[in-house]
Amino acid sequence: MSDLIKDIDPRGLIKDSYLIDGIRIEECRSIFLDWALFDDHAMPQSERITLLLDHYETAQPAHPMTTVLRDARQELPQPKRRGGRKGRVDQA
Repeated sequence: MSDLIKDIDPRGLIKDSYLIDGIRIEECRSIFLDWALFDDHAMPQSERITLLLDHYETAQPAHPMTTVLRDARQELPQPKRRGGRKGRVDQA
């Protein structure tokens, strides 16, 4: 494993998830959340996710963690603000 990947995943959470036989996507999401919330790195998270994908995706494209990393890389849609009465009243 490259030094950069070790730096991005210092506790080895992502690496270890790829070694667990029969791991489910729910478990991968939990591991990813732990990695994402408790990291302290100067590089933006989106760049780190891309580097992790570059490192693991080719060898294990169907792994649940690969799916989680792909999903995390996609941008979430921005919520639209609804103000005034329209925002408070249910439109049925």
